[in-house]
Amino acid sequence: MNLFDDLKWRGLIGQTAGENIEEELNKGNLTFYIGVDPTGKSIHAGNLLAIMGAMRLSRAGHHPIILVGGATGMIGDPSGKNAERNLLDAETTKDNASKILSQLKKLLPEATFVNNYDWTSTMNVITYLRDYGKLLTVNYMLAKESVKKRIETGISYTEFSYQVLQALDYLHLYKTYNCRLQVGGQDQWGNVTSGFELIRKQYGDEAKVYCLTFPLLLKPDGTKFGKTAGGAVWLDPELTSPYKFYQFWLQVSDEEVIQRLKQYTFLSKEEIEAIEAEWNERRELRFAQKRLAEEVTKIVHGEDGLAEAKRITDAVFNGDVTKLSKKEIEDAFKDDDVKEISEELNIVDLLATIGLLPSKSEARKMVQGGGISVNGQKVTDINFIVKKSDAIDGVYTFIKKGKKNHALVKHL
Repeated sequence: MNLFDDLKWRGLIGQTAGENIEEELNKGNLTFYIGVDPTGKSIHAGNLLAIMGAMRLSRAGHHPIILVGGATGMIGDPSGKNAERNLLDAETTKDNASKILSQLKKLLPEATFVNNYDWTSTMNVITYLRDYGKLLTVNYMLAKESVKKRIETGISYTEFSYQVLQALDYLHLYKTYNCRLQVGGQDQWGNVTSGFELIRKQYGDEAKVYCLTFPLLLKPDGTKFGKTAGGAVWLDPELTSPYKFYQFWLQVSDEEVIQRLKQYTFLSKEEIEAIEAEWNERRELRFAQKRLAEEVTKIVHGEDGLAEAKRITDAVFNGDVTKLSKKEIEDAFKDDDVKEISEELNIVDLLATIGLLPSKSEARKMVQGGGISVNGQKVTDINFIVKKSDAIDGVYTFIKKGKKNHALVKHL
């Protein structure tokens, strides 16, 4: 299967521009770029889809350029936003860029890395307006979906000009590196085609340039995964631990899992079809989800990160967290609602207090029925006292109810 057909089979073709792009992609040897704005400290699961698209192109013989938007990140992309962004200062943008670069260098070490601040910051406003502002009409810019959605609520000239700055990136890379393809997420289509248009306006039809977008990773409510704390799954292990990252992919629904295997792994068509056949025999075992979680975690966090994630997963879901260190427990439960207690409590009182069971009577029945374990040990005595002295490292007690429900108690 050629590259274009493989991308199509995986559901990775969003929109394209440029004559004979399919042929050019299949030939290989194009220099292409993908941009990442450092408006956050890390890439997230949503960004990762486009990054992995770039990795596929690289594996097929194309030459990647990773552009970090040190300049555009300070302006703010209006795409997908209902209101004006808060502008970042230069120091924050630089710090974010450094962290994102370290992540991308692990995923695409063969890439050329550039920062658009290097050429944008030295351009004066007269050059910007005379040499480039004349090439993109206001009518053309207003037609962009990212702008149209903001006209009624208001958009500043700063954010309105974002698409021109991104267009300049493509033009600069075309002139400097003979870069002839820009790729990005589907929400970037308006910005991507502005660069395509700017090059064609300056160099005419002889400029053989192309655009390709990848689809977005969407949440169940249809909105895209972003950088907000509520839904973000980060690649930075300090923000989302390898265990939490692994769990995110493990929880992918049956309706989505095969598509995610196609998009987020480098498994072949034959391998994925074999996984699907085995998974279909007993879906309750979640074989496809486990393989997805393993593959994506290994790509992002390596073999060591995957081993850590699986070890913590086994400890948490088998109830024996005593094998974990205090730090591993804190990493595993970083985003959970950890229950704090300052006194010794009877197990029945504790279960009701932390909300693991709705009432003391139900808690009593669950304990007597053998459905509760404390730090990996089954507890059937309703008079059992949960003590700080028995806690892991004198800090944490892990309570498990049944096979799937659990809570972490922190002793103050």
